[in-house]
Amino acid sequence: MDYAALPSRERILKTVEAVNARGIHADFVETKGEALAKVRSLIPPAAIVMTAGSVTLQEIGFEAILISGQHPWHNFKAELLAETDPIKQSAMRRQGTLAEVFLGSVNAIAETGELIFASGSGSQLPAYAYTSRNVIWVSGAQKITPTLDDALRRVREYTLPLEDERQKKFGNKMGSSIGRILIFEHEPAFLRRNLTLILVNEVLGF
Repeated sequence: MDYAALPSRERILKTVEAVNARGIHADFVETKGEALAKVRSLIPPAAIVMTAGSVTLQEIGFEAILISGQHPWHNFKAELLAETDPIKQSAMRRQGTLAEVFLGSVNAIAETGELIFASGSGSQLPAYAYTSRNVIWVSGAQKITPTLDDALRRVREYTLPLEDERQKKFGNKMGSSIGRILIFEHEPAFLRRNLTLILVNEVLGF
């Protein structure tokens, strides 16, 4: 299986329908520019915003906007990274999972609608699974796989080696490992959260 290949439009639209059926609002856009515009439209002014580490958010230009300060939001991650006390920073990371809007990406998507998130520390997973009321994921459509089993294989056989290589290039000798995997099956309506997946018809992230 070519994990870097974009699927057909028919498969993408089938996946969008399956994700929507699981209580997650899925949108399909053609370009990363459209994805960025969609993200910006979903975040209300003055919202407290937190992001997970995401190559995709970098590639669509969202991280650059946050860093520039040229936006109407409260960038909680900037405060977290500015904190030099490791104990205080750890507490802030937990606080960040309660952010009004939490953004990130997904490691794999099954055509049947399940979303797969792999993490070393698990720091972003509470926000995804429960604590943040508004979650936005942006993903390149190449992350779509036929089945849930294929999605899990994609994470272990493709995503992990690439992330390990990326971490080592940044000087992290330990590289990357999977400490936790979240399989997102369904979002109950009674939780009254807003979960959005923006699928982009471009290769973004890995």
